[in-house]
Amino acid sequence: MYKISYLLIVLLSVFSCNTEAPTQFSETALNDTFITQNGESVAFKTILEAHKGKTIVIDIWASWCGDCLQGMPKVKALQSEYKDVVYVFLSLDKNQDAWKRGIKRHDVNGEHYFMQSGWKGAFGNFVNLNWIPRYMVINEVSEIVVFDVIKADDDKLIEALKK
Repeated sequence: MYKISYLLIVLLSVFSCNTEAPTQFSETALNDTFITQNGESVAFKTILEAHKGKTIVIDIWASWCGDCLQGMPKVKALQSEYKDVVYVFLSLDKNQDAWKRGIKRHDVNGEHYFMQSGWKGAFGNFVNLNWIPRYMVINEVSEIVVFDVIKADDDKLIEALKK
């Protein structure tokens, strides 16, 4: 019986998942590069540094994503209510032309970047990207306070913006 209990403890410790969300981006995620609407390459850390001291909502989306488009009215409602927040949109569109058309067609207001590394790049891997839309909130001291929500009206996201 002792051996079975010991074996179970060992197995649980080996296979248990760390469910605690990170509060800081990894160096590899910070160094991943995105494309601006002007076609320039920019590191993710540069995007964050440009808004140091402000709350940032990150919206990972694509113009072909039905759930993303259904969530846009909720994002627009957030933008109306929380005007001091910076809204950064990271696109997983198939190409830059589709991305730019999607921004215009769906009247998406905020800062826009194309995720050239895609779902499985350094940034996508860090955030364990498995669904879009995906929303994150970065606070004024550059900590990730909301790591993984898929609805723009999620209570965790709203509470983070109220602070």
